[in-house]
Amino acid sequence: MSEFFQFETDFVDSLRCIPMQVRLKLDTCGVKLKLTHWNQFSQSERQVLVAMPCKTTTEVEAYREFLQNLVAGYAGQPAAELPIDPHPPWLDATQIPEEVRVKAEECGVTIAREDWEALTPSQRFALIKLSRPSHENRNFLPALKEFQLIKC
Repeated sequence: MSEFFQFETDFVDSLRCIPMQVRLKLDTCGVKLKLTHWNQFSQSERQVLVAMPCKTTTEVEAYREFLQNLVAGYAGQPAAELPIDPHPPWLDATQIPEEVRVKAEECGVTIAREDWEALTPSQRFALIKLSRPSHENRNFLPALKEFQLIKC
């Protein structure tokens, strides 16, 4: 079953943007997929990338191979590959990354360690991605609300 976040609802039906669950898989398998690549894929190919598992070593390799073959089929060459972090920060429930803490404080929110620990790895991943200066982070505040990190 596919897990989309509420803050992604404006594009998940069309999959015109790369959803967070696919971004997580990209970081897991070490592929830098550009939006231009994503937009070349058919709707069914995008759905496969959403649904395809990418957790075990075998699944990660199969995902990378499928994705790279797909990109090469459209672009004539595979996508750039990135180093895979053996200890990605979204799997560390004990340490709130500095960029997340700073971005949250810009929004007037202090994330308690126990709240960070209570998040799923995919929620932590989303906050990390949305807090980076290179990412369009208009969804950071909606994500904080969705993950109940803003106490109303």
